[in-house]
Amino acid sequence: MKILITGTSQGIGKAIAELFLEKNHTVIGIDRNSGTIENDRYIHYQCDVRDTENLPETGNVDILINNAGTQNEEDIDINLKALIHITEKYGIQPNIRSILNIGSASGHTGAEFPEYCASKGGVLAYTKNVAMRIAPYGATCNSLDPGGVLTPLNECVMNDPELWEQIMKETPLKKWATPEEIAQWAYFLTITNTFCTGQNIIVDGGESINYHFVWKD
Repeated sequence: MKILITGTSQGIGKAIAELFLEKNHTVIGIDRNSGTIENDRYIHYQCDVRDTENLPETGNVDILINNAGTQNEEDIDINLKALIHITEKYGIQPNIRSILNIGSASGHTGAEFPEYCASKGGVLAYTKNVAMRIAPYGATCNSLDPGGVLTPLNECVMNDPELWEQIMKETPLKKWATPEEIAQWAYFLTITNTFCTGQNIIVDGGESINYHFVWKD
């Protein structure tokens, strides 16, 4: 199948792309940074997801995974508005099999920066809207909403022993997810799953149970 993934240069998006390639799918990546994946079945477009005039013409895709996101950098424009535009351009079409939006546990709890929470909360609502609209095609749409993940975006707290200790106190499983663990969920929700749709699925090691947020000043 042909898989389109945004934000594939590092972190969760790269791990998802590599897993789909390992499973012999064709992957198209869109990222404002240059590509870091070397595979004959991987096509990389260096493009900002906000640049609606210059998004690539990929033809119909089977699966769309909206992973590109940011924190404290025009969050609503990147995390929500661009995600909506990408979905309307590539996802709402008869050949689509599944759409997955990478949300955040913070979209459920509000326990993070204001615009970030608002942007991810919008993703959760938009996921349900899209699920209804692509259901006639027999397709599913869900959001995968991680808590803490071991990515470069989070290194400022991962590398601070005091803050890390506080974070672990808020996380019942006493660990954060690896990007590869989140990729496994993405694969399940888009390939294995054919019935669950319109759902916002939290994968956060139980952190959202505590409703606290720890970060560096």
